[in-house]
Amino acid sequence: MSPLKITTRDAATGPVLEIFGELDYDSVTELRELIPTLTLRPGQRLILNLGGMEFCDSSGLSALIAAHNHAQAAEADIALAAVPANTLRILRIAGLDQIFSIAPDSATDPQR
Repeated sequence: MSPLKITTRDAATGPVLEIFGELDYDSVTELRELIPTLTLRPGQRLILNLGGMEFCDSSGLSALIAAHNHAQAAEADIALAAVPANTLRILRIAGLDQIFSIAPDSATDPQR
């Protein structure tokens, strides 16, 4: 088990959250509490870089949806970057790949 670690940085397009470790029931509170504190302006893009994420359960998916809702409320966009294959598979099964832009890495323009 790897503890959850989240780093935040600003990019020209908006905030970037880099998520490392396990995003699950035991750790999801950290991300859920961070999301509403993010200041987003209309037209910005929130990027969640999941390249360091080792595991994501349904609680983690729920937190990703909360981030999506936060971005939408601010009239901003959201993208998932460097999504691990196992998480991408779950996103596709749940149909969440239809609501998130997904990029191979945080430097690439995400595709829907």
